[in-house]
Amino acid sequence: MANTLLSIQVIPRTPDGGDSIPYVDEAIRVIQESDVKYEVHALETTLEGELSELLKIVERMHEALVKAGSPSVISQVKIAHHPGGISMDKLTEKYRP
Repeated sequence: MANTLLSIQVIPRTPDGGDSIPYVDEAIRVIQESDVKYEVHALETTLEGELSELLKIVERMHEALVKAGSPSVISQVKIAHHPGGISMDKLTEKYRP
């Protein structure tokens, strides 16, 4: 079982003040390629896995956004770390229909 939930909202600066959505899409692509469980929400994406693995994904996201042309990236990150195990499903099951 995973020991960490990490929620991230990337806020990429765009070179020309344009739309940031293509950069957000690129960040989500990095997550998709990582093979961890994740859920995309309106304002952030939550990942489930091992702490060290998730932090490496955040690093790859930042690297990908810079490579895509963003001059800088701010991320707001929330981490819930439970060595005994944690899951998105368990935390939210009582709210699901």
